Amino acid sequence: MNRPGASRHLFYGWYVVAAAFAVTFVGFGSAYTFSAFVESLQRDFAASRGQISLVFSLAGFLYFGFGIVSGPLADRFGSRRLAVAGMLLTAAGLAAAGAAHTLMQVYVAYGLGVGFGVGCAYVPAVGAVQRWFVRRRGFASGLAVAGIGVGTLVMPPLASTLIAQVGWRGAYFTLAVIAVVIGAGMSLLIENDPRGRGLLPDGEAAHEPGGGAQVTGHGAGAPVSAAARRQPVAASAPAGATVREAVMSRPFASLYAACLACSFGVFVPFVHLVPYALDRGVAPSTAVLLLGAIGVGSTAGRFFLGGLADRFGRRASLLAMFAGMAVALVAWAGAGTVATLAAFALVFGVFYGGWVAVLPAVVMDYFGGRNVSGIIGVLYTSVAFGTLIGPAAAGFIYDAGGGYLVPILASAAANAIAFAIVATTGRAPVVARAARG
Repeated sequence: MNRPGASRHLFYGWYVVAAAFAVTFVGFGSAYTFSAFVESLQRDFAASRGQISLVFSLAGFLYFGFGIVSGPLADRFGSRRLAVAGMLLTAAGLAAAGAAHTLMQVYVAYGLGVGFGVGCAYVPAVGAVQRWFVRRRGFASGLAVAGIGVGTLVMPPLASTLIAQVGWRGAYFTLAVIAVVIGAGMSLLIENDPRGRGLLPDGEAAHEPGGGAQVTGHGAGAPVSAAARRQPVAASAPAGATVREAVMSRPFASLYAACLACSFGVFVPFVHLVPYALDRGVAPSTAVLLLGAIGVGSTAGRFFLGGLADRFGRRASLLAMFAGMAVALVAWAGAGTVATLAAFALVFGVFYGGWVAVLPAVVMDYFGGRNVSGIIGVLYTSVAFGTLIGPAAAGFIYDAGGGYLVPILASAAANAIAFAIVATTGRAPVVARAARG
């Protein structure tokens, strides 16, 4: 028998995934073009590399840190409103950065506009995806955040071409138009919960006559009883811990500490890989393609590692991502040719993409779906602090004559610490322990 919403029509959850993909493509793709603008901004504003790096660090701090606000707002008012507003704010920030005449104006326009804009859209969009899937959550989450990888592949070379053709100001204006058309436009497809369409996660019908419907949270993967299937969809509220219950738990504390440590180093390549390559005589047109190599690897990691995590375990996969990033960063310290830098960028991108894909699914596994956007928002404040400090610190160490070796090795050590923290974290979901209590 055909299942309503499953075999006759494409499950709407995939439209939500496509919208989240667009949000991450535009938001992070625009943010990760920053490395292509570093030399132009340094020249026009007579600024040091550390001062310019701080622009990205400020934006990164806000787009990860603002999730603590946008996540709970999305849980309460719906993800679509937050995502549309965020994409429009991102566009305004990019346009204002293109019109800036002082470095302080760039800090305000790009740092605040893009930072708050991406922060307003990212967590709500990714959080919405988690509610639409159970069996394929890792894959769906990976596909949604694959926009970051594709954006990193496409947007920096596009920005570099635009800078050469119309200048860095014209490039920012063009990126602003893309944010409105693709980012805000696709965000209109986001819906918060499958119950609004009479469905359960993965496209199961709410009143399906046969077994096999799935639920989120505690008991995910178990067949829904006949009595439960006869209940109205509204009664099937997603299970899960409150934000307070999650934040007070040991698994959350461990995830928070691990992401904080990891984030001190993980965003250093996005700002400094191109300048690092230029310092070693790589042509600008080739150097910017190294960010594209991160994007290629990141896209592959989000697609394939996200799906593999569903099969082999998402917690174990998260550990593998931290270990992989640590090893790749150590390799960067010894890379000096285009070939070795490209190899680093590709491998690092794979594990970085896997980390971004698996992390929201791990949060859902531990804490359930009721407040997943809010919990992810709080967790991402750890990434915000790491992003604020790491890239800027690397720039100032470079300005002080220390080069890039110390920042790169410190970045690798930070990921090794993150691995150790998660390895000591308990496996039992907080939701399950609460139910037993």
